[in-house]
Amino acid sequence: MSDQAAFLTSIKNGYSFKTESVKIGIGMLDGKPVAGADVNLPLKTMNRHGLIAGATGTGKTKTLQMITEALSNASVPVLVMDIKGDLSGLGAAGTVNDKITSRCESIGIKFAPQAFPVEFMTLSNEKGVRLRATVSEFGPILLSRILELNDTQEGLVAMIFKYCDDNKLPLLDLKDFIKVLQYITNEGKAEIQQAYGSIATTSTGTILRKVIGLQQQGADVFFGEKSFEVADLMRISDDGRGMVNVLRVTDLQDKPKLFSTFMLQLLAELYGSCPEEGDPYKPKLVMFIDEAHLVFEEASDALLKQIETIVKLIRSKGIGIFFCTQNPTDVPPGILAQLGLKVQHALRAFTANDRKAIKQAAENYPTTTYYKTEDLITGLGIGEALVTMLDEKGIPTPLVHCMIAPPRSRMDILTPAEIDAIVSKSKLVPKYNQVIDSDSAYEMLTQKLQDAANKGETDPAKTKPGEKPQPSTIEKILNSGAARQVERTAASMITRGLLGALGLGGRSTSKKSGWF
Repeated sequence: MSDQAAFLTSIKNGYSFKTESVKIGIGMLDGKPVAGADVNLPLKTMNRHGLIAGATGTGKTKTLQMITEALSNASVPVLVMDIKGDLSGLGAAGTVNDKITSRCESIGIKFAPQAFPVEFMTLSNEKGVRLRATVSEFGPILLSRILELNDTQEGLVAMIFKYCDDNKLPLLDLKDFIKVLQYITNEGKAEIQQAYGSIATTSTGTILRKVIGLQQQGADVFFGEKSFEVADLMRISDDGRGMVNVLRVTDLQDKPKLFSTFMLQLLAELYGSCPEEGDPYKPKLVMFIDEAHLVFEEASDALLKQIETIVKLIRSKGIGIFFCTQNPTDVPPGILAQLGLKVQHALRAFTANDRKAIKQAAENYPTTTYYKTEDLITGLGIGEALVTMLDEKGIPTPLVHCMIAPPRSRMDILTPAEIDAIVSKSKLVPKYNQVIDSDSAYEMLTQKLQDAANKGETDPAKTKPGEKPQPSTIEKILNSGAARQVERTAASMITRGLLGALGLGGRSTSKKSGWF
């Protein structure tokens, strides 16, 4: 049997599946596509996570776009992080040219331009659905991880949340948290010490500085109401295709902490709100994190450990996570070990460190008699990649040099007018883009201090015999309209207790399926 015949048999045996699959390309040998060597991707294993890596300009973003399209056509909702802005093209049909036609002929597919159902989302003030979360529902564990606090400071944050829970003071945005922090340091210090023990002003000062640093990265826009419901990420369009949620974060490249904050909270919320699915025939949701190094490079060891824990556990919820980055070494080893699908585009060897990284990357792939992996990684053409994945039994497929199929949608950004047209038809923009500023800890403590300044606090010890004690300020507050926040705060306590045991934070499923 010739090498080509043996290669064809190997690919057919390794990439033929009993369950639903999608064709992503064709196998290559000696630099040429081999007819019939179809490389298919089984939907059943898409919750086993994955990696798409490659140097700039090698085609990894187009691979991400093509897989997103295949998932949408299979009625699987997708969330993609659009760092560079070029994934907005999913909302418009692509165009035919000679290069695309020739590639499709080599792969054995017919190119049919197609637009996909897109929902634009934002963490800032860009056009699209506003994604927000409240501080109270974020929880003390996640907040402490993001702020990179030590054990003493983390304990103080937990005490602040406990104080607010006990006194029915909702923490909705960062100004609420800052107000409580200032209150327990100054006017309320004696009250706190009596009920919860002494606090160190040095710790409160450190926490305040780190919160202000988070504000400088735009966190004020992220924290607040109305909280986003994760169920809205898993919608099916009117024509039966999975919605493609494009999170436009082009203005967050210089704000890695805010990006990490969002990603960790989203993962924790998905884990906390989604039921166990076991091993579904297709995923409920697939997330693509482009430029994944932005999530990891600014993360503390504690934060990385927490992300690794969630990645390990969220698979059973039917949710797949794909990291897209320039080099596999950008992903921590503990997370890299959890990734079933690996698509490796070309890497460049300009320095000794580059050659070391390439050798390390080659060692992450199955051995093969058909390629010298370390040499092939540097010689891959644009739109070509080394591919391996898990089959339906969880066994790695043979490593294959694959010519990747082109996306059917536009391989370029949409114009502002085209984005406006899509946003104007959104069903979620009216739901989430209204700014809400409910009475919360900031307003309630401000009123408390104002009452104390105007009238003085009522001292029960000074009440005359037979005189009925006057209601306390807290009682007055509880009887006011702000009491409508009590149920939300109580619900978040339950969530933090359940997920805190796993070190995840987030919210429980007893509440509506959403963020907070």
